[in-house]
Amino acid sequence: MTSAAELPASSGSTFTSQYDAKHTPQSDPLRTATGVYVTVHGHFYQPPRENPYLDAIERQPSASPFHDWNERIHWECYRPNAFARVLNDRGEVIDIVNNYEYLSFNIGPTLMSWLERYDVEVYQRILEADAKSSQRLNGHGNAIAQVYNHIIMPLANERDKYTQIRWGKEDFRSRFGRDPEGMWLAEAAVDYATLEALVAEGIRFIVLAPSQAQRCRPLPTKDDPQPEWHEVGGSQIDPTRPYRCYLKPTLSIASSPLNAVSDKATLDDAESLAGLPYIDIFFYDGPISRDMGFSDVVYSSNHLAARIGSAVRGDHRPAQLISVATDGETFGHHKKGTEKTLAYGFINEFPQHGWTVTNYAHYLSLNSPAWEVELKPITAWSCAHGVDRWQDDCGCGGEGSLWHQKWRRPLRNALNWLRDRLIEVYEEYGKQFFRDPWLARDEYIQVIRDRSATNVSRFLNHHQTHKLTAAEQVDALRLLEMQRHALLMFTSCGWFFEELSRPEGTQILRYAARALELAGDVAGMQLEKGFLKRLGLAPSNIDHFKHGAEVYRQSVLTAQISLKQVAAHYAITSLFANHRPTESYNFLTAQDTHGKHPHVSQKHVYCYSANELDYQLQRMGSLTLAVGHLRLVSDITWESEDLVFAVLHLGGWDFHCCIQPFAGRRDYSQIKEKLFVSLEQASAAKTILMMTQLFSDETFSLENLFAEERHRIMRLLSQETLTRLDQLYTQTYRDNYGIIAAFHRDELAVPRELQVAAEIALGYRSMTTLRSLEQDITDVQLSLSYIVELEAIANEAKHMRCQLDIPEGKQILEQLIMRLLWQLLHDPNGNWDADIQVLERLIDTAYQLNLGISLHRSQELYFSCLQTQILPLCISNINHGRGNSQCDRLLKLGQKLGVDMNGMINQLR
Repeated sequence: MTSAAELPASSGSTFTSQYDAKHTPQSDPLRTATGVYVTVHGHFYQPPRENPYLDAIERQPSASPFHDWNERIHWECYRPNAFARVLNDRGEVIDIVNNYEYLSFNIGPTLMSWLERYDVEVYQRILEADAKSSQRLNGHGNAIAQVYNHIIMPLANERDKYTQIRWGKEDFRSRFGRDPEGMWLAEAAVDYATLEALVAEGIRFIVLAPSQAQRCRPLPTKDDPQPEWHEVGGSQIDPTRPYRCYLKPTLSIASSPLNAVSDKATLDDAESLAGLPYIDIFFYDGPISRDMGFSDVVYSSNHLAARIGSAVRGDHRPAQLISVATDGETFGHHKKGTEKTLAYGFINEFPQHGWTVTNYAHYLSLNSPAWEVELKPITAWSCAHGVDRWQDDCGCGGEGSLWHQKWRRPLRNALNWLRDRLIEVYEEYGKQFFRDPWLARDEYIQVIRDRSATNVSRFLNHHQTHKLTAAEQVDALRLLEMQRHALLMFTSCGWFFEELSRPEGTQILRYAARALELAGDVAGMQLEKGFLKRLGLAPSNIDHFKHGAEVYRQSVLTAQISLKQVAAHYAITSLFANHRPTESYNFLTAQDTHGKHPHVSQKHVYCYSANELDYQLQRMGSLTLAVGHLRLVSDITWESEDLVFAVLHLGGWDFHCCIQPFAGRRDYSQIKEKLFVSLEQASAAKTILMMTQLFSDETFSLENLFAEERHRIMRLLSQETLTRLDQLYTQTYRDNYGIIAAFHRDELAVPRELQVAAEIALGYRSMTTLRSLEQDITDVQLSLSYIVELEAIANEAKHMRCQLDIPEGKQILEQLIMRLLWQLLHDPNGNWDADIQVLERLIDTAYQLNLGISLHRSQELYFSCLQTQILPLCISNINHGRGNSQCDRLLKLGQKLGVDMNGMINQLR
């Protein structure tokens, strides 16, 4: 932590002012290549975790207390870097920095899609950061693209290479509003065929590890037409300059640069090179980058600057670039709190050394390569054996484990075999629907980015060979989804670790299974048997699985989802939704493919539109029966099915649900009539017997629901029991209050049963009060009375030495503080004095309750208004001779929120 004396005196970003003070237009390093430049590159990426059938990430218990690992890492890394704190020695916020404005970064498209859905505020901060860096750095933004779903490019076939690049480019363009200049390769894995594809697609530069270079030399000139090559294969290349890599005919995918010199006279002189295609390459500083990932250097901006400074060359060259690269998740997730190190380094520490924080594209615009490089044939940054980590038992990824990776080669072979079979399906059936099936695949990213019916129709109309029928549209989309999953199944994470049955390996097999299923739907081809035969050659380290085929059977097939399961999910959850009685039976004909009808209730179950065509619910004693007609439509493939459901709730956790295809209005009406007649007898056994007679033997229960909704219903069903228990504990606490107090007074250990009763009773009382406060927050007098009650609870909990464990209460408090602060700062019709009184009391009470609340969101809101609203208000009051009480209250509020107000006070003096 840096001392307060070293920090900037005023709020707001300090980079620009410090920069302007050091540089005149003539020596401006943003416009002329002079001095030391620093680039910190973050490779932000998470493996795709979505259920292939639901297009959503299901709960991952290992990420607890968060919903899943994306969410956990988001709160530990992605959001903290968008709002990185610079703190003084009292832990108060002195600046909030958007690190993405100064980081060079790539964010995997699949991760960006998740961010866009999950936290649009952070997503927008990332887009704004790129735009601001572009303004600062002469039109060169910090963001670079990434191959779409992190496949190992040297192991991909040619079509997949191009699709990965084209999808990565289009995804980038649709978000950042510009073409990418650079592209990050998954695991920095590269060969010359990949370079050729990158050049063909207009990518100007890439970033590699120093170990990936074979040799380099100054570019030939008229004075020195054939400069000497320098062997740098042992990571000896100078990473402080960019290099140009020419695509010479002899440097093919199978050849080595060392053997490619037979045509030296025609390839090495300046005139010959001038006509060759090329790509520019930056090599990050290997030792510093490793230290950032594996030592404590990133815990101090001073230490980080010293480490970067040690790489500065003292040979009086006009300009040099110190670039480091690591996983972006290092900053906050792997190394907690280190986003603060970056923030202070960017706005203070690095400028103090006279260094210019830049990105690769900007530096390249100032410093065109003066050196040429040739690469080793096939390499990656995380494997010492080329790219064997993703195809062989090379030992990388074992982390010292005794487990083998003999499964890698058979897994790769099985997926390659499946990919090639799917190509045959795609070409044979795709030509029936698309004028150019492979062009349609390359442009399918436009649909992946926007699955609205209008956009999908536009895409199909553009590519179709003829006007497609509804059934043909479904098959066309199935084929494209088949190809999307065929790409996803090569995501590198599946091979990265030591065991096939890990979540990463299972996930790519789930993509393979979905591709297989889609191929079967379109072509009727049964490829699964051949795939399993090949997976059976992939030995698992775990006896329970034996080999990949068993991993597939036990962990993949069991997770597949049918439309009947989606319908059962809808049916059971409908019992806990507010349903309006069905006025009349609305029937859609088979021609209404997309299930749209003005009188039909439409809901969503993940990526399915659930069109409720009819619904009837009756209760008889403890029994509840619902019968309905449902049309399910996939938002992704547009496939649909009409289904009839009947669900009986016997009370508690017992549900009996049956599903079958809709067979006509008459048949459906008879089912309804017979079921409700049987219910009138108030016999669960007779109703279930009738359901069995009318439906197939397949039944569904609570445990068949998707996890999210199952857990919600479990909580609902438990609520009555929990409320009774809370009341029981409260009574126990009241009856034994004096005894508990006596134990504490005499410094004796309170019997555990009584202490637990006290904590549960006070937690229950807190939650009751907080929910009332949440409901009546607009009523100042009621709000203050609830806050007084919370203060009393906090005092009692302190006296009884109770630690309240109410996560929902913590969340309510954080949201209420944020809501009141926003109203105070943005609502001109609010009651200012009353609002700030409630807000101040609530913040104090939140701290007294000792729930570990986070005021980060409120700090961010307050800080964003400092320069735009609060300071102008205070200056206006001073200029017009008005009292300072309002200003003083606002400054005091900032202090309560943990913001250092000294800079603001100094500006007002």
